[in-house]
Amino acid sequence: MDIDWSQVFSWMSLLKAFVVGGLICIIGQILIDKTKLTPARILVIFVTVGAILGGLGIYQYLVDFAGSGATVPLTGFGYNLAKGAIEGVKESGLIGAFTGGVKAAAGGIAAAVFFGYLAALISKPKMKKQ
Repeated sequence: MDIDWSQVFSWMSLLKAFVVGGLICIIGQILIDKTKLTPARILVIFVTVGAILGGLGIYQYLVDFAGSGATVPLTGFGYNLAKGAIEGVKESGLIGAFTGGVKAAAGGIAAAVFFGYLAALISKPKMKKQ
């Protein structure tokens, strides 16, 4: 079974993912540098924007264009939650609106918890000086 790697990825798809993901990160950095928003608020804004654009069907165009460049950043997490909630409603009705998003994002949530735990085991935390 030979894998045709040209079918798996192309340089153009890598470039699109890099540019779109980079632009999302640039927006986040500008918000950190030029506003008084805290990183936590910026995180919430990104997830909310991703969920709204995903619910409206707009974010899907960005995912189709950039692939992981659009699904990996925080906006992609919001998009995934909205997409799961919409699919959950189609399958289970109103209760699916609450359970669908969590089901769709369960892999990402589990990975974040797991790798966060590993980082906590490896690192040496320091108390902030007051």
